[in-house]
Amino acid sequence: MTALTDVRVLRPLSYLHSTAYLVLIYVAFIDRQDDWVTVFGWVHGWLWIIMSLLCLAAVRLRKLPLWLGVLVAVVGGVGPFAGSLGFFVEKRRRARPDAAMLG
Repeated sequence: MTALTDVRVLRPLSYLHSTAYLVLIYVAFIDRQDDWVTVFGWVHGWLWIIMSLLCLAAVRLRKLPLWLGVLVAVVGGVGPFAGSLGFFVEKRRRARPDAAMLG
């Protein structure tokens, strides 16, 4: 479980979730293919559940900040792009030279 809660696993999984959601929006509103809406709706739903559980576990293990775990778990159901943006912001924050001093 520890490897699955690593940020290096969660970040690409979040980007995959956002991609699946983008395809869902496309097939639901632009291309109008009901079979694909069903498939990508399930993919989005399962990825949201998996991401939520993993991110909350990562928060509990102190591998992820609380704000990012809550963002993914709460907002991720209707807007996984927010979680992906959150992972991007957290990566930039950790890359700052003064980030080591902040904890």
